Amino acid sequence: MQSYGVNQLRKMFLEFFESKGHLAMKSFSLVPHNDNSLLLINSGMAPLKPYFTGQEIPPRKRVTTCQKCIRTGDIENVGKTARHGTFFEMLGNFSFGDYFKNEAIEWSWEFLTEVVGLDPDRLYPSVYVEDDEAFEIWNKKIGISPERIFKFGKEDNFWEHGSGPCGPCSEIYYDRGEKYGCGKPDCKVGCDCDRYMEIWNNVFTQFENDGEGHYSELEQKNIDTGMGLERLASVVQDVDSIFDVDTLKELRTHVCRLANVEYAKDYQMDVSIRVITDHVRSVTFMISDGIMPSNEGRGYVLRRLLRRACRHGRLLNIEGNFMETLAETVIEGSKDGYPELEEKRDFILKVIVKEEEQFNKTIDQGLGILSEMIADMNTVQKKTLPGEDAFKLYDTYGFPIDLTKEILEEKGMDVDEEGFRAAMEVQRKTARAARGVTNYMGADVTIYESIDPSVTSTFVGYEHLNYESEILVLTSETKIVDALSEGERGTVFVESTPFYATSGGQTADTGIISTSEGVFKVEDTIKLLGGKIGHVGQVVSGMLRAGQKAELSVNAGKRALSARNHSATHLLQKALRMVLGTHVEQAGSSVNEERLRFDFTHFSAMSREELKKVEDIVNENIAASLPVEIQNMPIEEAKKTGAQALFGEKYGDIVRVVNMGGFSIEFCGGTHVKNTSEIMAFKIISESGVAAGVRRIEALTSKGLLDYYSSLEEKLNEAARAMKAAPDNLVEKISHLQSENKALHAEAESLKSRLAQDAMGDVMNQVQEVAGLKLLAIEVDSVDMSGLRELGDQLKDKLGEGVVVLASDNEGKVNLMATATEDAIKQGAHAGNLIKAIAGLVGGGGGGRPNMAQAGGKNPTGIKEALVKTAEVLKGQLS
Repeated sequence: MQSYGVNQLRKMFLEFFESKGHLAMKSFSLVPHNDNSLLLINSGMAPLKPYFTGQEIPPRKRVTTCQKCIRTGDIENVGKTARHGTFFEMLGNFSFGDYFKNEAIEWSWEFLTEVVGLDPDRLYPSVYVEDDEAFEIWNKKIGISPERIFKFGKEDNFWEHGSGPCGPCSEIYYDRGEKYGCGKPDCKVGCDCDRYMEIWNNVFTQFENDGEGHYSELEQKNIDTGMGLERLASVVQDVDSIFDVDTLKELRTHVCRLANVEYAKDYQMDVSIRVITDHVRSVTFMISDGIMPSNEGRGYVLRRLLRRACRHGRLLNIEGNFMETLAETVIEGSKDGYPELEEKRDFILKVIVKEEEQFNKTIDQGLGILSEMIADMNTVQKKTLPGEDAFKLYDTYGFPIDLTKEILEEKGMDVDEEGFRAAMEVQRKTARAARGVTNYMGADVTIYESIDPSVTSTFVGYEHLNYESEILVLTSETKIVDALSEGERGTVFVESTPFYATSGGQTADTGIISTSEGVFKVEDTIKLLGGKIGHVGQVVSGMLRAGQKAELSVNAGKRALSARNHSATHLLQKALRMVLGTHVEQAGSSVNEERLRFDFTHFSAMSREELKKVEDIVNENIAASLPVEIQNMPIEEAKKTGAQALFGEKYGDIVRVVNMGGFSIEFCGGTHVKNTSEIMAFKIISESGVAAGVRRIEALTSKGLLDYYSSLEEKLNEAARAMKAAPDNLVEKISHLQSENKALHAEAESLKSRLAQDAMGDVMNQVQEVAGLKLLAIEVDSVDMSGLRELGDQLKDKLGEGVVVLASDNEGKVNLMATATEDAIKQGAHAGNLIKAIAGLVGGGGGGRPNMAQAGGKNPTGIKEALVKTAEVLKGQLS
């Protein structure tokens, strides 16, 4: 058998199924489209769900893909074994109501034996125990003897998750030979050892489960098959694991070179090598699809993987930042199959460098926090770190539990792992609840998904703001209806609509749909699967019926203002790339009639000068009255124009290109001005950070900007009236008042200090001696915290060397303050720990540094007891 590389096998598979009439589609993004049931694409079938469920009509009834996937369910096992990984490529061939079991089985056998050249005698199929049809095909058509066909039950060979489409499956196992086996005499397909590896899975989607265990035959039977590319490569290349196949081995070798270690010499080192090898692949691919590090959702998955890899780099003693150079190796090894890696190379590397630098800071912070936790445990003589604290370290500082355990073990301590797992489960449940209930095909069906998939809408709003069309479907909030009456809420679907549905950051059009019998107020317009456009709102008079002709009228004023703000975001993005650099990519936007918001990738706050430059560039191009030309063209031709694509977006063969006088050229489906002069003017209102490596600009144009200036003018006049000044000399008046206030404040502080000293009287006769050290612990009346600190400094000077503790009942609230001199600290005194020990007696808490600490409390009756206890605590510190 010839040995093929990963990139060759991918090409061979896709070309084979193209020869069988399949459309070879590019891998979809790792970010699910219109599917809240998934954080990340985790199978070849996942992005094709709408074709399986009938919500969308597929481009062809036969499709083949090599889909990039990420699964993190068993992330803790990655590295510990040679078979677990988070990133993998899934080869798949799919039939949407076309061919079924015969062809699926025949072609899987043909590809494995004739194209790849695997030995047929080493291949063993399995079928669902009740699937006689699949058994017959393997036995009679393919010619496999019955004893080599394994029958398994529902758990192994039936695919279903709750209600929805489901069906039996047939897997193909490859015998890798005795060297991979367990040596038991009864070792066979289904054994837990590594000898028999499942390499292909044909899922025959032929039933509908009602959720209560009742199955009915599906009218449209589908084929969903999958084969892990790396797993196939490990068989073809006859290597131990996925980490030994050509592309991963090259990456693994690079890790070893950086760490100056050898693979397969030490188990713990191998764990770290495998973790880094796997995780850097996942991270590189995720960033190429526009996923950015964050503390929630898929951004959290990315951050967790990257930090886990960094942490294992530390365990291997790799010096400095190393993830960037490994990501380069990932890009080189996979760019043939995934050109987006090369296109986004600079951006991928920048994000990785920034996140790795940030982690190196937070892990040091985490070490500091853990040290404090250990000190607190020592104080109360505890040996087990609470699970909540371990989870806080993990969740906030990216501190893996094994690192926490390791450090604690060195101190003769351990961690409450059960408590840690409980805290982790709470977070998982919260995340699951946020994603909603799912089944094999995705989220629960809504009323919109019950609409006939042949119903579709044409958008005519680029040319028209008013249009006549037929009402195709009406829905209430829960069902499809024939009519909607006055006061009822629902959704209207028509053949052709001028209403723009929310997409690309531009908010939806609103307006009116009227018929001869009624008027419907459109409050929102939504884009749904299968090219449907829904008009959501309420009947304000009369009645609407399906089949009627309707006049659709868009709110023209709102549309015009939204278009101005949308066009301004195009000018803004180009200006940002000019001022900050070409790493700037759009990371999200929101545009309505009032303002625009633009999120972009950049790694530090913008300076005032940079913001001014960007603003000036945008206003120059508004003033230049640039014509806005819009063309539909083939995607390859569009790329040659230098048009900017939206990061992570999947485009069809024909794209809409918006060209603003050659200054800004972008792919965009939104509505725009005809000339930049319509925008009038542009003003940035704020610039802020929204996530690691993502900044946000909020800005105004045209009417929104005029309204903003009117509001500012009104506030200015109001402030001037309050200051009894004219707007022109308001600054001068404020400056004068500030000087006056400063002088009065200084005078008041001086008076407070004198009053505090008078209240205290001469207290030096209350100095005690504790273990040879002077201690002054006294109560003073009605002094705030800043007054106590000032008194403390004065008394410390009088004392010479020692410790001063002051307590005051200030309007029913207790203020406590302790200060220690350098000499006292050398002898063991610690103001922070002293305050911590006595604060509980006044019903409060606090702490601080060895030389100064403070606390608050709610129980003034405990002051005397706290001051008495001071000597006892200090004595303990000095002994």
